[in-house]
Amino acid sequence: MNKKTTIYDIAKELNITTSTVSRALSGFSAISDTTRQAVIETAKKLNYSPNRLASALKSGKTYIIGVIVPSVQAHFFASIIHSIEEGLKNSGYRVILYQSNEFVENEINGVKTLLEAQVDGIIASISLETEDVSHFAEVIKQNKPLLLFDREHADLKVPTVTLDDFKAGYIATRHLIDQGYRNIAFITTVHQIKVFNDRLNGYKAALKDNNLAVIADNIILGGLSIKDGRFGASKLMRNDIKPDAIIAGDDFTALGVIKKLKEINETPPKIGVIGFANEAFSAYITPDLSTIDQHPNQMGIECAKLFLKMIQQENPYQNVDHIVLEPSLIVRESTSNNAPS
Repeated sequence: MNKKTTIYDIAKELNITTSTVSRALSGFSAISDTTRQAVIETAKKLNYSPNRLASALKSGKTYIIGVIVPSVQAHFFASIIHSIEEGLKNSGYRVILYQSNEFVENEINGVKTLLEAQVDGIIASISLETEDVSHFAEVIKQNKPLLLFDREHADLKVPTVTLDDFKAGYIATRHLIDQGYRNIAFITTVHQIKVFNDRLNGYKAALKDNNLAVIADNIILGGLSIKDGRFGASKLMRNDIKPDAIIAGDDFTALGVIKKLKEINETPPKIGVIGFANEAFSAYITPDLSTIDQHPNQMGIECAKLFLKMIQQENPYQNVDHIVLEPSLIVRESTSNNAPS
């Protein structure tokens, strides 16, 4: 069995001390660039990999970050995870992923498990079920960075990276109005999560600003899934006055809406449909789906930058930053006969 390369082997190869090797690998500023480069090149040549456990015991850091997401099946969250990993890798941090699958009990277990794994901090997007956020209190108590992305909570006074979801709901509705639709419905989650409430409030504001009534029967509060989209569309189409456009809480729900409308020969854009998230499938279904791009890659990059800022502070909550990204409208066939192919 081959012997594992140590810093002693690198020191012997270069005829320098082990402390110089250690400092060079740790980025110590007093080491010359020439020496640091020689150490790095020799480490690569000898296939050296650091003993992370020993480094963690010495520094008090594991260089592991916990990331909690509702689901990795959504391209939106998968893209954010990828960008977080890319943004952290040059700083030596790795990611442990935990899915809540939209259940608060899973989220509670996730926080506990990640803290037991001695992660240096947690980046999270809360589940649809989450109302009481006391399970996150232990992260803050341990003075470890906690930041939320996409879905925030008023009771957690921590840094956040979110979208301007009020504006997202507003511009989705305004686009439909500009296309000539007037009786616009909205299907969203019954759970009181700020991101979805903000989108609904943006929808209501756009209707009022354009002298259109907010009709209670046009607002369906349920779940967010293909199944829920089908159910919501079916319920809406039984209204005495049927909607001529439907905004769905996300692209999966919008897909369910389109499927149902096609079954009853009301294929968009005859009845306009728009979603949120610009999921990968949205450009390839028939008709392709108009949607709001939430810029997940940028969201992930901002999460990584914000985390690195927090971890360098003695008190990670010294400055509670709130980064808000701008939504973008993507127009496709489901709301416009003139949408670009």
